[in-house]
Amino acid sequence: MKLWQKNTDVRKEIDDFTVGRDRELDLLLAPHDIVGSLAHIRMLAKVGLLEDAEEQQLREELQRLYQRAVEGDFVIESGVEDVHSQVEFMLTQKLGDVGKKIHSGRSRNDQVLVDLRLFFRTELQVLTDRMYALFDKLQELSERYQDVLLPGYTHMQVAMPSSFGLWFGAYAENLADDMQQMLSTYRIINQNPLGSAAGYGSSFPLDRRMTTRLLGFADLNYNVVHAQMGRGKTELFIGFALAALGQTLNKLAADVVLYMNQNFGFIRFPDELTTGSSIMPHKKNPDVFELIRAKANQLLALPAQIGTLTTNLPSGYHRDFQLLKEYLFPAFQQARQSMDIAIFALDQIEVKKDILQDELYRYLFSVEEVNREVLKGTPFRDAYRKIGEQIEGGTFDPERTVDHTHEGSVGELCTQDIRMKMDRILRQFDFDQVAEAERQLVEQ
Repeated sequence: MKLWQKNTDVRKEIDDFTVGRDRELDLLLAPHDIVGSLAHIRMLAKVGLLEDAEEQQLREELQRLYQRAVEGDFVIESGVEDVHSQVEFMLTQKLGDVGKKIHSGRSRNDQVLVDLRLFFRTELQVLTDRMYALFDKLQELSERYQDVLLPGYTHMQVAMPSSFGLWFGAYAENLADDMQQMLSTYRIINQNPLGSAAGYGSSFPLDRRMTTRLLGFADLNYNVVHAQMGRGKTELFIGFALAALGQTLNKLAADVVLYMNQNFGFIRFPDELTTGSSIMPHKKNPDVFELIRAKANQLLALPAQIGTLTTNLPSGYHRDFQLLKEYLFPAFQQARQSMDIAIFALDQIEVKKDILQDELYRYLFSVEEVNREVLKGTPFRDAYRKIGEQIEGGTFDPERTVDHTHEGSVGELCTQDIRMKMDRILRQFDFDQVAEAERQLVEQ
């Protein structure tokens, strides 16, 4: 069944190519398509395009279909083009002509826009939950190992003393920045495109503010052409947010792989969290973090993939947009899986103590010694030259202690301040309001 079909059958080869993976991917949209339809029919009844009895019939049947969708019992049948067609087909089968009225005042163009916005809202909520769980684990490790020193590097050369507290805490605060990016993206997504139809509005007296309220959107995409232009650009914003998260995960994974290397030996994991070699009995490979690193790189590629697919498209709908699902839908899953396994593994990380007692790291303390001279009254450049000459002459013998007291340093991690920053961002999401709006649609 195709909502646009008239008297001519489309060749199977054309149908297979144009539908592509839509039947598979649209199953993820099914609950959201039904929620959007529930809001739409209430609005149609309000403006007089449905009788109250018709709206009640449709509402009760849509609520039954919603339960099937969330329970995984919803199927897009062979020959049915997409989720929108399947829902309308099932309504028409059950309710006859009443089912055919559900499409009044909308196009598949604004219908899929709404489905995607609702789907993206849900996915971003799941992502933010996982991000906070990873943040929480990193904060916990930062506090646990705040006094365990670690070499810091610049240009991959030994530079200055760091600590595991700083290292873990840095990635936690990175996630706070990533959460801010997610919030900005969420605010763009959380606007209602329903009623824009094919991108040029409708001659029906639609009440778009009503559907905005019913669906829990924070605002409306007012200009109908702008609403349609959101397809592709919305995905691009999500791509940037996922890419930012990917960069954090990528760098964390790269550090872990490096620090597990025997030449560093800063951290290790229990043997059951590593893999082996088919010929080298001694190997304990960091495959988990190598795959996190690779999956994060795929997230980093999203903006380029999305931008390339949508470049040079004029305003209005184009079938090219259909392929965006194939980029984004798996990306959400990859991000979730990467964070889940990172939390699982980091919970069992083993940190090496007394790393900086090794002679390899003697020169880490050169800046500390320069600063001690300055605190005694020596001008900085003179102190720098004095310590440099000791290093060149082989007489440098530093105190192997660190005394940093400023905010965000080894001695003052500001863990609680970082947590407050993250919590301030999280409070700006309106997930509870959205959940309540959707609950009322599917239950009342």
